[in-house]
Amino acid sequence: MARDIGIDLGTANTIVYMKGKGIVANEPTVVAKDKKTDKIIAVGSAAKEMLGRTPGRIVATKPLSGGVIADYTIASALIDYFLNKAIKKHLLSKTRVVISIPTCASKVERQAVKDATYAAGAKSVFLIEECKASAIGAGLPVASPVGNMIVDIGGGTTDIAIISLGGIVVSRSINFAGNTIDAAIADYVKRKYNILIGERTAENIKIEIGYANMDHEEKKMSFSGMSIYEGLPQSIILSSYEIAEPIGQQVGLIVDAVKTVIENTPPELLADVMNDGIMLAGGGAYLRNLADVIAEESTMPVRVAEDPLTCVARGAGKVLEEIKVLESSLLET
Repeated sequence: MARDIGIDLGTANTIVYMKGKGIVANEPTVVAKDKKTDKIIAVGSAAKEMLGRTPGRIVATKPLSGGVIADYTIASALIDYFLNKAIKKHLLSKTRVVISIPTCASKVERQAVKDATYAAGAKSVFLIEECKASAIGAGLPVASPVGNMIVDIGGGTTDIAIISLGGIVVSRSINFAGNTIDAAIADYVKRKYNILIGERTAENIKIEIGYANMDHEEKKMSFSGMSIYEGLPQSIILSSYEIAEPIGQQVGLIVDAVKTVIENTPPELLADVMNDGIMLAGGGAYLRNLADVIAEESTMPVRVAEDPLTCVARGAGKVLEEIKVLESSLLET
């Protein structure tokens, strides 16, 4: 029997959905490699644990940048790892895969993703834009003649789109997302406290005390970093009010992109969005107060999808389950 798999190949996380089983893998998009032997040491969660901690000959890297393949060889190993984690090797030759890509991906980048997936052993490979897959996974009626607005905030990109009759009417993809928020937090700590922190620490700060605006009850968090001047470990206590400003600057860029898409939406479809609201998905949707900020700035209702992190993977898998209805959502390279 054929096996249908949907893959959200994200800059931060790779999530795999299998028909009949649901989410079967969800791990960081990280690969650890021995530079001397060119051998892959670890992939996913095990590799992420090595970020910033590896000896000179081992490098832990993210093979995707802005949602597209930056290193083809490593990306192939990554896809191979996740496919084999989801399904037995001898069944891969019967497996159909739908894999997501950013709306802004070029034809060459699209082909690189397909080639890497075929190299891992898949029988058939189809591509779908992240915003479409996210909208489908969030339960929006994308095949209907109504306007559906999705804002998918991932690790490397934020994809925004108005979708109707299975096609994208207006869209925008920007390189401001979860990773840039993490970077803004790390930069703030460096400037304010002269302390260096890694991306994992910055991400933990965002998760624990991050807010999209100042309208919240203050939270505090203690963590350690390295003093710029002394080169020694140093602990500080950070307030959620402090980092609301650098986070807010990044959120402002996302809001501006949302407004741009709204301004370019045909009036008939915009009326639909006014009635049904904007759907917020992706890992970035977990940022506290984000939906409220977008709703206030756009003057439209905003809903957060159920389990927003897995919307793209679930949507990609659902396309194959309902191929007759959703086939128009797939891309040609």
